[in-house]
Amino acid sequence: MNHSVELSLSEEFDGSTAVACVILGLSFLVGAPGNVLVIWTILRHVKQRSHTVVIILHLAVADLLVLITLPLWIYSLVHTWVFGAVLCKTLVYTVTVCMFSSIFLITVMSVERFLAICHPFLMMRWKTKSNIKIYLVLLWLLAFLLGVPALTQNLENTDGNVQCFTRELNSDTNTIIILCLETLLVFIVPFIVLSICYCLVAAQIKKMSFNSKEKSMVLIHSVVIAFTVCWLPYHVINIIDLICILSWPDTDDDCVSKPIIFIVGALVFISSSVNPVLYAFFAKNLQGSLEESRLVRLFKEIATNTNKVRELAVQHTLNHLVVELCYTNKLALPCQILKQSH
Repeated sequence: MNHSVELSLSEEFDGSTAVACVILGLSFLVGAPGNVLVIWTILRHVKQRSHTVVIILHLAVADLLVLITLPLWIYSLVHTWVFGAVLCKTLVYTVTVCMFSSIFLITVMSVERFLAICHPFLMMRWKTKSNIKIYLVLLWLLAFLLGVPALTQNLENTDGNVQCFTRELNSDTNTIIILCLETLLVFIVPFIVLSICYCLVAAQIKKMSFNSKEKSMVLIHSVVIAFTVCWLPYHVINIIDLICILSWPDTDDDCVSKPIIFIVGALVFISSSVNPVLYAFFAKNLQGSLEESRLVRLFKEIATNTNKVRELAVQHTLNHLVVELCYTNKLALPCQILKQSH
């Protein structure tokens, strides 16, 4: 078995290389300025930042760090890797850590929404500046730890063409361990958490008099969906590689064709540039002013919406508790009032 993990794009065909450069170039031109604008807008104009806005800020930083490496990858695709082994390892490690942290940030955003709607009192205890800082630090530390295998990156010289797109592993065991950890911790667990959170949130919203179609709610859902669409094929290929290694350990044939790997790599990089486009789309119908742009209004609406959701959830929980105590005869007076109202 060829012990390598394909990081993104293939330089095998000239046509594929040209398409790769176009996709990466567009991702850089759209995503880099877009994420810079998001970071500047939040830091400069949004003083009251909800947990969701803070997570969006960290997500924009992670995406920007990925995107600013793209010019070097484009140059490498067109010519050859001339930046040395140290920079190769550094860039691959940076991209890996930031992409993993993005997945964790999306997951935390969904958990935060779940707590705000389904467990508002727990959310009120959790929602402190010190707590969110601790959670974000732990999140980034986990991403740094999971990115360590990327430091095994070595340059590959094929007929004088040096590239930095694969990392060679010295045994099937190491490959299996890395693929299992990456698939489990960076895909299966977050995907299960996302699915459970959104199912429970959807069920709870049906019980509450709350408009789930509000712009900020739809925006958060769109970010999660876009991220899932971009990353799902990558992890599916990881699972296919794992199955191939376990089933046919002595074969040197690739289990997934190069064109498919190329498309999947493109989707992964697109995921780092799509969020500013979503923010701009959802902000276009908001009324701006000379003092604040539409993007500022959008992030402020997200913060306001988070507080509104939590307050409505608290009210719903308290009403449910009163009704429950009433009909168990633990609160006589509220019970009489409630029965008279019905």
